[in-house]
Amino acid sequence: MANQIRLTKWLAALLLAVFVFGLQGCDTGPKEQVVGFQGMTMGTTFSMKWVASSEDELAAVRTDAGKLLSRVNQQMSTYIDDSELSLLNQMPHGQVRSVSPELMQVLTEGQRISVLTGGAFDYTVGPLVNLWGFGPDGRITHAPEQAEIDSLKSRIGYDFVELDPQAQTVGKQGEQYVDLSAIAKGYGVDELARLLEARGIERYLVEIGGELRARGTKPNGESWKLAIETPTQGERSVQEIISLTTGGIATSGDYRNYFEEDGVRFSHTIDPRTARPITHRLASVTVIRPTCMEADALATALMVMGEEEGYNFALEHEIDAFFISKTDEGFATRFTPGFANYMN
Repeated sequence: MANQIRLTKWLAALLLAVFVFGLQGCDTGPKEQVVGFQGMTMGTTFSMKWVASSEDELAAVRTDAGKLLSRVNQQMSTYIDDSELSLLNQMPHGQVRSVSPELMQVLTEGQRISVLTGGAFDYTVGPLVNLWGFGPDGRITHAPEQAEIDSLKSRIGYDFVELDPQAQTVGKQGEQYVDLSAIAKGYGVDELARLLEARGIERYLVEIGGELRARGTKPNGESWKLAIETPTQGERSVQEIISLTTGGIATSGDYRNYFEEDGVRFSHTIDPRTARPITHRLASVTVIRPTCMEADALATALMVMGEEEGYNFALEHEIDAFFISKTDEGFATRFTPGFANYMN
């Protein structure tokens, strides 16, 4: 999905994996170790690590992962002209198009989360992101006219995309443009995890652009250690270390990509409900869910909602989430009760 991932998620990916290469096992047999590799995909980096007693499967897993990620790109990229998603976006409204089960899965999950969050997550928001200068069309340094915003806002809405999972078809009510950059990376992580599990590998940590999924423990029996980054510009520091033995984790942030005009700061995070950049003080939010795809989309939605609406939503829906907000003195953190289980 080369380069299609917008700065809204990829440059704001705040999670850094902390890999500890411990060893264990009896002296007379092969010792367990962490093996793996890394590469490029979706305009960012990816890595796969798992516990094994040898590197015998390394080459085969690398080959299979390359094929898998290439297939996901061909299905969900907006930068490949003949990808499934691009062909769907080019389709005139009033028509329907058959899609693969994989693309239907991601579209269906995206709509579920859109309904759940009242439109705070919406994969048709891409044209507004472009209008405000944060998409692939290039950066601007001034706010668009209200008439331009209103014109595009009428095309934004997840409910304008009509899904028929049983028939595996998709239709559009208008000139909607679907962009899966806020959910497809998490889906890719889940697919890499499934690839390992299909080979009987049950202790791993896989990652694409900072979104991760973990299972099991390291060779020394410890859980995987992950760092949540402090949302500061110009430097990288750790805000919190957490431990994870199962689940997907994703972060959305709002502190590196913006422009200022007449003293007003315009964020790259666009609220689909207002068609304008967010104005609250939430700097980043980290979400843990059973799948990385769900965590990816929910992190975006909570970031759009902000520190109060997002926190209350997470509480109501029992979402494990960690919030970092800007204050006059620096940053303030808070987290939902379930997230405390992962903190050291």
